[in-house]
Amino acid sequence: MSNYEFVLSSGEKVPVIINSRRGLRNITLRPKTNPAVQIHISKPWLTPTSVALRFLEQKRSWCERVFAKNPAKIRINDGDEIEFLGYKVTVKHNPAMRSDEFVQCEDGRCVLFVGGGADMLERRVRDFIKARFLLTVKQIIKTTPKDFWPKKISVRDTSSRWGSCSTTGTMSFSWRLAFAPPEVMRYVVMHELAHQKYMDHSPDFWKQVSELYGFGVERAKRWLNVHGAELHKYF
Repeated sequence: MSNYEFVLSSGEKVPVIINSRRGLRNITLRPKTNPAVQIHISKPWLTPTSVALRFLEQKRSWCERVFAKNPAKIRINDGDEIEFLGYKVTVKHNPAMRSDEFVQCEDGRCVLFVGGGADMLERRVRDFIKARFLLTVKQIIKTTPKDFWPKKISVRDTSSRWGSCSTTGTMSFSWRLAFAPPEVMRYVVMHELAHQKYMDHSPDFWKQVSELYGFGVERAKRWLNVHGAELHKYF
């Protein structure tokens, strides 16, 4: 637990985590909004904590801007409608059910019946979305030539990267892309698949992304740049 707090102009108190590191020459500052709102400071071993906190105050305007972009979390309750993976889904809590059930209706709307206690509602909805997201990613990948397919796929909850591809062929994706329009989610998948051929962002890489995605790739990329922060509004 942090012994320090940074009070925003809104009155919100943000925990400050300070780590001392040998060999570090300068103070580094990282405001984090996911999975928890925190400020992480790394300082040289002999630098007093008071100096690190003074440095944080000097960067107040920047920190305020970072946290201002972070949307307030929206709680999910019984009867709420949320949109993910292109579906408009009404959440219905039924404590008598042991397992969750997803029902797609004829009018295009869906219902997610969630069992268990009310205190587990959000967690079970989140876990369902994550599992459905991973399944959808695998389906998208199968639409591409096999030489682009990764050896392993993982789902993460990251705040700064929507996807990543390692030189070993392992790919990871932020499950929060489930809240993006399907074409935007597909863009991120194609972006990472293109890294199987080009581990950079050269003109050849972007050409490969366009070839995999097809028409509209720039529109999807632009949407993510503008609206990406909104994908963290739940949980």
